[in-house]
Amino acid sequence: MIGNRLIVAGAVATAALLALPATAQKVGVIEVQRIVQESAVGKESLARIQKVQGAKQEELVKRQNELRDLEKKIQEQGKSLSEDAMEKAQKDYQARALELKRFQDDAQRELEDLQRKELGELEKRVLPVIEAVSKELGYTLVFNKFQSGLLHADPAVDITDAVIQKFNTAIAAAPKTDAKPAAAPAAAPKK
Repeated sequence: MIGNRLIVAGAVATAALLALPATAQKVGVIEVQRIVQESAVGKESLARIQKVQGAKQEELVKRQNELRDLEKKIQEQGKSLSEDAMEKAQKDYQARALELKRFQDDAQRELEDLQRKELGELEKRVLPVIEAVSKELGYTLVFNKFQSGLLHADPAVDITDAVIQKFNTAIAAAPKTDAKPAAAPAAAPKK
């Protein structure tokens, strides 16, 4: 999400760059992925996503094992079951397989939504920091290093470390409120 907005901003900024005198241009780059992985807020966001992902994975494994056990039971008892009992067992198996597929789809959608939400919140909080660091260091433009089409950048113009440091400092200095971060969505009810 941060990357997409920075790509669009980069295209607009490139047009603006062409209009500036050559002496006034100072271009920097950031690595958004490092900000997500290394900043305190990014780590918290990733932890919330991983917690939900872990719960979904546990539930998925449980459901897969139940389905596998049902399949094994049908195979073992297949010859001894009546035609009606076999038909009922096969319908039960198909219904559970469908439930498993729905669970996987719902879990994937929920994780994608959570990621979008978490990264959107992170973006809202980090963009002002990127702007502040850019101004402090005198950069005219700052691009997302790996999502802007950039092929090479001198490490000297990478301001990622400065952004992470200022972001972490700003978060640590922010007044603590009684508001707690949004709770991670609960795992789907067990059937």
